[in-house]
Amino acid sequence: MSQPVQPPNQPQQPYGGQPADGNPYAAGPGAAAPAAPTGNPYGEQPPAPTGNPYGDQPPASTGNPYGDQPPASTGNPFGNPQGQPAPFGGGAPFAPAPPASPVRNGLALGVLVAFGAAIVASIVYGVLLGSIEREFGYAAIGVGFLVGFAAAKLGGANPVTIAAAAVFSVGAIYFGQLIGYAMVMADAAQVSFSEVFLDHFDTVTRVWKEDADFMRYLFIALGAIAAIGGAKKAN
Repeated sequence: MSQPVQPPNQPQQPYGGQPADGNPYAAGPGAAAPAAPTGNPYGEQPPAPTGNPYGDQPPASTGNPYGDQPPASTGNPFGNPQGQPAPFGGGAPFAPAPPASPVRNGLALGVLVAFGAAIVASIVYGVLLGSIEREFGYAAIGVGFLVGFAAAKLGGANPVTIAAAAVFSVGAIYFGQLIGYAMVMADAAQVSFSEVFLDHFDTVTRVWKEDADFMRYLFIALGAIAAIGGAKKAN
C-alpha cells in the first residue's frame, strides 16, 4: 500500500519533552512548560503613570488662594452667624422701630385736650355773659377749673400739661368775655353777632379795655389758679 505524501517543509512535533529545533522556550525533560506570554512585553514592570506627573503630591489648588480660611464677610454686620438664611429671602430683617414714649403721648394729648376744653368753655362762658348781660366773675373760676381738670384727666398731671391748661384758661376767660360783649353790642345795635364780632372786633376789644377793672383781672388770675387746682383734682 502506498503512504500519503506529506507536504514539504512541515514542522515536526517534538516528542517525549525533547526540545524541538528552533524553539528556545522548550523545557528539558520533566520540567513544566513555561506559561504562554500574556502579550505584555514589559512583564512585571510597574504600571504606567496615570497622567499625574506629581505622583502622591497633594491635589492642586482649586483657585482659592486662601484655602480653608473662613468665608469673607458679606458686608452685613447683622448677618446670621450660624449661616442660617434670613427670613423673607433677604438680608437681616430690620429691627422694629421703638414704640413711642407714653409720656410724650400723654403730654401731647393733655395739651390738645386743654386747648379744646378752653374753646368750649370760652363759648359757654361768653353765651352766659351775653344772655344775662352782666359780668359774672365766679364763672371765670369755673372755666379755669374745667380746662385744667379735662387736660389732666386725659393727658395726665404733667407739669407742661398743667401750665398749658392755666394759659389756655386765661385765653378762654378773655375771649368768653369778648363774646359776651359782642352779644350785648349786637343786641343793642340790632345787628347780627357775627357782624359785630368779626367786622368790629377792634371795637369790642376797646370797649372791654375801657370797662376792665381790678376785679376783672383778679378773676382772670383766679381762673388760671383754678386750672391748676382742677388738674391736681383730676389725679
